Amino acid sequence: MNASAEPPDAPAQPNVAAAAPPSSTSEGHTIDAGRGRVFPCERCGAELVFNIGDQRLKCPHCGFEKDVVVPPNAKVAEQDFEATVAQLKKQAATRSAEQEQEGTQNHIRCEGCGADIVFVGTLTSSECPYCGCQVQREHVHSGGWRIPVDGLLTFAVTREQAAGNLSGWIRSRWFAPNEFRKRGANGKFNGVYLPFWTYDAMTACAYDGQRGEYYWETVRNGDKEEQVRRTRWLPVSGQFQRFFDDVLIAATGGIRRNLLDGLAPWPLKKCRPFSQEVLAGFVSRTYDVELGDGFGLARSEIDAALEQDVRQRIGGDEQQVDSIRTQYGAITFKHILLPVWMLAYRYRDRTYQVLVNACTGEVDGERPYSGWKIAFATLLGLLGTALLVYLTQHR
Repeated sequence: MNASAEPPDAPAQPNVAAAAPPSSTSEGHTIDAGRGRVFPCERCGAELVFNIGDQRLKCPHCGFEKDVVVPPNAKVAEQDFEATVAQLKKQAATRSAEQEQEGTQNHIRCEGCGADIVFVGTLTSSECPYCGCQVQREHVHSGGWRIPVDGLLTFAVTREQAAGNLSGWIRSRWFAPNEFRKRGANGKFNGVYLPFWTYDAMTACAYDGQRGEYYWETVRNGDKEEQVRRTRWLPVSGQFQRFFDDVLIAATGGIRRNLLDGLAPWPLKKCRPFSQEVLAGFVSRTYDVELGDGFGLARSEIDAALEQDVRQRIGGDEQQVDSIRTQYGAITFKHILLPVWMLAYRYRDRTYQVLVNACTGEVDGERPYSGWKIAFATLLGLLGTALLVYLTQHR
């Protein structure tokens, strides 16, 4: 979350367009009336995948490579929040029950083996369980009644690097059982693009509060005099502006939000315009958290940051905030996809989840705890406290 004095240029017009008619192009092969998409190798016909090291499409069979094509005028642009919300409400009022169902489930015929693959909920790309071919629901990320993706960060950390970082993370978990630290988390990493919202907003705050300043007063206690700390309270009020840039909110369900938050920071300034080719070889999801709900979460983070600003401006030794009145303006957003390596593993009949930031390698996840290690540490803490009290009383 960054702050600056001035907001960015005016946002682009809302982009919630109806899906364009399907077409077959040299960039890929359209499947089943535009519902799915694969990227065949132009040399041998096998399926191209996005190669992390080369940042290009690459055939795992013959080695053919192809650049990811991004239109020269494409850019990651801010979208007008209020206008988009209004347009979404208008579309929701006219959307039929059939269109609602189409947005939640699709059957796609695999080009490789002819099997029917079911896309349920927000899953937008998957692997055929019969032949391993990657298929995608086309247009879900680029049109229809869903908000299109504005940009993404590509995978920069390989599966092997993610596994190495996970091993280091496990070894650093002192309170994990020794068996787990030795054996590690056994499972397969899956590369997935997860949806996020970013929000920009200019805020204007007016506040009232009180500044507490400490002073010492001499009081008599029997035959002794002692110094007692008092607090003098002074009324304080003021106003200020702050611009918030790229407040990041995870837009997917099924993953604990604190785990996703633990992967921060992300190099958001390196976001590139969305290209469906980059998804080749990875799983991708569209958003579960709606745009308006996402801003509600962002606003909670912004309000918490503004309260800290107010406390700093009140100053003194203590602060009491009586009221904060905030006006929001110039609200914009972006819908972006961020790359994550995900691993689910079982330890003693319980499932745990680990995530790796596929841009930076940062690891966050769930892990088992050793009861005896926690008890031992607690006992050491109590003994240390008792020893400190004893030494203090027997000086």
